[in-house]
Amino acid sequence: MYAIVRVRGQVNVRYTIEDTMKMLRLHKVNHCVLVPENPHFKGMVQKVKDYVAYGKVDAKTLAEILENRGRLEGGSLLTEEYIRENTAYDSIEALAEAVIEEKASLKDVPKLKPVFRLHPPRKGHAGIKRTVQQGGVLGNHDEDINVLLHKMR
Repeated sequence: MYAIVRVRGQVNVRYTIEDTMKMLRLHKVNHCVLVPENPHFKGMVQKVKDYVAYGKVDAKTLAEILENRGRLEGGSLLTEEYIRENTAYDSIEALAEAVIEEKASLKDVPKLKPVFRLHPPRKGHAGIKRTVQQGGVLGNHDEDINVLLHKMR
């Protein structure tokens, strides 16, 4: 499961890249989506890699994002009680484990919005014009995306 976070804005972005961002539902800066690891999404991520940070998310970080930034239709927060009542899982942590192991999907939670609107990172970005290898935040973080997501919780 990939977590993709839009880091750069939409000024002077090529049309094809902006179109791919719309397909990924990354309309604004600091929006995050979770997508499965399949060839279709890998190609889309490869196309927008100069505008996003992405990597493999773990269950602990996913649970933290769902708890802090998960929203239902109407703007209400995702709660443990809502998960217990509307899914087969007892807690947000159990749902996060099932999603990471691909036994469940976020679509199994009724009325859950697919986009997570994150806070700007505490202590700021390392640089939004450089890749991870150059000391910035763009591109493939692999397992270190969890550090960035924790800063943006």
